[in-house]
Amino acid sequence: MRAALDKELRENGARRLPPLDAPGKKCRRSTRRRQDAPNLPRKKVERRTIGQSYAGGKYRPGMFLTLTMDSYGKVHNDGAVNRKGEACGDGSPRNPESYDYARAARDIIHFAALFNRWTQNLRRALGWNVQYFGTVEPQRRGAPHVHLLLRGAIPNEILRQATAATYVQVWWPHHDQELYAGANMPVWDYQARTFVDPKTGVPLHAWEDAQDIMDTCDDMDPAHVIRFGEQIKPKGIVKGTKKADAAIGYLAKYLTKSVAEILEPPNQRTAEHYDRLHAELLRTPCSDRCPVWLRYGIVPKGVGSKTQPGYCRSKAHQRDSLGVAGNRQFVSKLWTGKTLKDHAAERRDFVKQFLEGAGVTPEEADGWDADQVTVSVAEPGDPTVPPRAHLIMTLLNQKQRQRAQYLAAQMAAGPPGAQGLSVISEVA
Repeated sequence: MRAALDKELRENGARRLPPLDAPGKKCRRSTRRRQDAPNLPRKKVERRTIGQSYAGGKYRPGMFLTLTMDSYGKVHNDGAVNRKGEACGDGSPRNPESYDYARAARDIIHFAALFNRWTQNLRRALGWNVQYFGTVEPQRRGAPHVHLLLRGAIPNEILRQATAATYVQVWWPHHDQELYAGANMPVWDYQARTFVDPKTGVPLHAWEDAQDIMDTCDDMDPAHVIRFGEQIKPKGIVKGTKKADAAIGYLAKYLTKSVAEILEPPNQRTAEHYDRLHAELLRTPCSDRCPVWLRYGIVPKGVGSKTQPGYCRSKAHQRDSLGVAGNRQFVSKLWTGKTLKDHAAERRDFVKQFLEGAGVTPEEADGWDADQVTVSVAEPGDPTVPPRAHLIMTLLNQKQRQRAQYLAAQMAAGPPGAQGLSVISEVA
């Protein structure tokens, strides 16, 4: 009976359903810590967000820390000039053939997950809920690294132990060898409603099916393992000192600087290095919905007939960012001690003051006082409600006018300063 029902479901198009008589699957992925990673010191996490104070509470120091990625191969130590006018490395590899571009690209894609795991491990090792504010920027070689302000004094040994013990295993289908490239790409089959092989017409494995296959394999290795490099640079700072001001200014500089400006190649060999890294990023999937998976014979989630096989429009694959795209700011939830409504109110006040300071009159809400307006859900068919298309176009028009006002204020104010960055000044 169950077998007949299962057959009927599959004949009617329900091909991805597991057989009704199939036994429950066991996930065989190991949850044990890797043998090549040191153990993490652990304490019970207390409900506090600040470190120890000194001199009767007069001083409560913080930390400035830089976390970098591991080496992918030796790079040139000449060919560029730093901000002090001194000769420095240009980021290009000495031997491009042996440089590990595949690992470099995957580390870029999964960098945010690694940082998230690092903060969890640091809190477990310390025993209190460390708060942080940081910004991500690419190094000259293209690898991302993060500059952090940590609230509280943390022993350097704990920082090193937490960093050495932190890793992320990426349990994705393995994607080491491309099955499709160039003009030989999978095509969409409208009848099967999936991508098929361009020559045989055989449907490709769906993402869920590929994950199921991994679950049935004993001792399956992860597709990738990402770690930080051994080099970390912790510095103790105290609020109100020159070191604290320098650290805040350093973070503020990169918050207002584009990645493309940072990755401006100083010479031809560095430009060629960026081109090779970008080519590898184009072959590296960025999520379970990335169309790049089709290069490896796997149909990602959410695809359709309009999906361009093998090409992803995500910022992670763009040449001017080399994967370091999107939100480059890392802020813990309790860094400021304020709610989302508090931050939204501060942003509104900042924009209003910024516009008024530049001589631009902020656009008012059509004479309505927001505190005196009651908002209610309109009933279906209410004749007083404008058409939906009219409401959308009105909102777009309002946003365009507000953006034009803000751009006009920026041009009137001149180069960007430190306005609005007071949130990172509370390092203690």
